[in-house]
Amino acid sequence: MAVGMSPPKARSTIRDIIAEAREESLKEDIPADLPDRVADFLLERESSDEKIKSSLAKKRKEGVRDEDIQWWFNMDDLERRILLKLDDVTRHALFTKLREEDGLSEGEAAKGVRKSYPVFGDPDDTTVATGEDRPLPYELKDRIRSFVKKRMQRDPEAFKKEIKGSSSFNALIRREVKEGNI
Repeated sequence: MAVGMSPPKARSTIRDIIAEAREESLKEDIPADLPDRVADFLLERESSDEKIKSSLAKKRKEGVRDEDIQWWFNMDDLERRILLKLDDVTRHALFTKLREEDGLSEGEAAKGVRKSYPVFGDPDDTTVATGEDRPLPYELKDRIRSFVKKRMQRDPEAFKKEIKGSSSFNALIRREVKEGNI
């Protein structure tokens, strides 16, 4: 209901998401010898593998901590894919609402989505947004969820005002990470 779906439609959507994620995961060329706990492997190899070291350094520059890496990469591939697809459904539902109910143009609706909801991806990707509005690393997802929940419980109006005053939700999150609040 939170994304404008009836309970039966939501159940159907979840089944579809799981099926799509499973199909994508099976198609992906994931090495058979990949350890179950990928994050532990990455963190153990960081000091001796330059590629891993460089990749994790970029993530840490964005505020990612070891526990974030462990949370994200110790999930299996299917779980990560499902989380990302759920984000897509939520963003799409908001985009549709902004277009159909609020009458916004595609560009305005897309901006409204970026203003209201975190966008995750490669922080080096500047095809849609630049500067502080760029995508956030996936690894921050759980900490952001916890932060938003706390802020909405503590003072939802003040939080909404802060969101409104930011260029995007990602810019607000980056500021909060820098201030040590996330």
